[in-house]
Amino acid sequence: MIKNQKNRMLRLLVSACVVMVFASACKKDQPPTPVPAPPKPTQAVKEQPKPVQKVLSSAVRLPAPPVNQFDFSTKKDPFKPFVAVKAAPSASRDDLRKAARNALPIHSFDVNQFKLIGIITGTRESQAMVTDPGGKGYVLKVGMLIGKNDGKITAITTRGVEVIEQFRDDNGRVRKEHIILTLPRKQ
Repeated sequence: MIKNQKNRMLRLLVSACVVMVFASACKKDQPPTPVPAPPKPTQAVKEQPKPVQKVLSSAVRLPAPPVNQFDFSTKKDPFKPFVAVKAAPSASRDDLRKAARNALPIHSFDVNQFKLIGIITGTRESQAMVTDPGGKGYVLKVGMLIGKNDGKITAITTRGVEVIEQFRDDNGRVRKEHIILTLPRKQ
């Protein structure tokens, strides 16, 4: 217990000394510390008078023409991108349509690979259903395109689906191929 009291008294004494040191250092009556003066040069340097420019003409100078403050012709356009993007060669409209059509799975197989599984006739518009080699089904109507060579469906009858493909052969001639998809026969 006596040891605790001694420690407490010692702490109190140390804190009082710290407060007194800070209080004595913060007096406002003290003059600021003097700044040492710069060393004086040993030799006296004679200052030379500045030369006076001769008058070339007695004419009165005109003020400079006003400068256009809003001339930004030398400034960079802040709305232009930093990197210039090269424009791709413009593709024709047919090429763009063909690329969009080829993105569909119905245009990734040959017409002969599709299997006709059903025909609906007698309504306002005949329809047929085919499956691709993967088993995915598609409903076809007259005028749709099918297959890699963009075969156009020309007719849907009770006998089958008629498709005409147009393509260029090796000689550059346009060839037409007539394909008929028929229903499988029942056994």
